[in-house]
Amino acid sequence: MYYIVETSKSFEQASADLDAAVKRHNFGVLYVHDLGETLRGKGISFDEQCKVFEVCNPGQAAKVMSVDMRLNMALPCRISVFTEKGKTKIGLIKPEQMLAALSKDAALVQIAKEVEEKTIQMVDEAK
Repeated sequence: MYYIVETSKSFEQASADLDAAVKRHNFGVLYVHDLGETLRGKGISFDEQCKVFEVCNPGQAAKVMSVDMRLNMALPCRISVFTEKGKTKIGLIKPEQMLAALSKDAALVQIAKEVEEKTIQMVDEAK
């Protein structure tokens, strides 16, 4: 269900490289949530780093919602750069498996497969 890779890059470099890879694949970065900073800003002790990139390909998103509007709740795709015990990792929940749990529509399965291939390529390029 997850696709996670470890990288020798710093958290900052992996984040910058993921941003560039997303754009090379004609997806947009809608927002980046810095969860580590948010937690620390709320006074919570949290030693790890974690940025969640909300990424979207508008054409694919429109196709998904035209088949089943409820699936807007599964959009946009999220790719995370995070640290865990001193290691930097990049990962995502695989869209094909996630969407399969929400819909059995063949057209949606194909869209999810295409998006999954692209998002995994982005992660691999940022690694």
